[in-house]
Amino acid sequence: MSIRKTPIAILISGRGSNMRSLIAACAEPDFPASVELVLSNKEDAGGLDYARSLGLRAEAVPHRAFGKDREAHERAIDARLKEAGIEFICLAGYMRLLTPFLTDAWAGRMINIHPSLLPLFPGTHTHERALEAGVRIHGCTVHHVTAGMDEGPIIAQAAVPVFPKEDTADDLAARVLVQEHVLYPAALKAVLAGTGGCASNEDRLLVV
Repeated sequence: MSIRKTPIAILISGRGSNMRSLIAACAEPDFPASVELVLSNKEDAGGLDYARSLGLRAEAVPHRAFGKDREAHERAIDARLKEAGIEFICLAGYMRLLTPFLTDAWAGRMINIHPSLLPLFPGTHTHERALEAGVRIHGCTVHHVTAGMDEGPIIAQAAVPVFPKEDTADDLAARVLVQEHVLYPAALKAVLAGTGGCASNEDRLLVV
């Protein structure tokens, strides 16, 4: 029996590593989403070329053209999303702080993956900060996007060990990235199935 595939957009700013794992998952016949648009704020984002090589619609809405008017840029993005019939958004290395315009317009329909076990280490340089803090467990988090940076309800997390005497930030980033590629498609599937967004640590999806 065929399933309905929710049309999704993936927003990127760079090479689109997590985008690739989402595209691969969506290509499976039993996965409840299809990638209908890859959108970037940078015309030279490497992930756009990869998406185009697969025959996917991939476009840029460069933020520089809008100066400091973030909302105007997001209105242009929103118009492109609606024109493409998008129903759900996945941020995958999209390096822009969003305004309430976009987070409110897509509330409950936009998720992000972050390279730390939130609420620890929101923002950037998460792996360096994890090593500096001396934590023994690090990882990644898929969460709903809200107006607060990396503050939305957590959907799922994946944990990896930290080896403080051996690890560099690059070592740790590589270990976490492996789990990101597993976690993000699984979390997206859970959300679209109506089982994501659990409130308790015990109910979150953990991949080690």
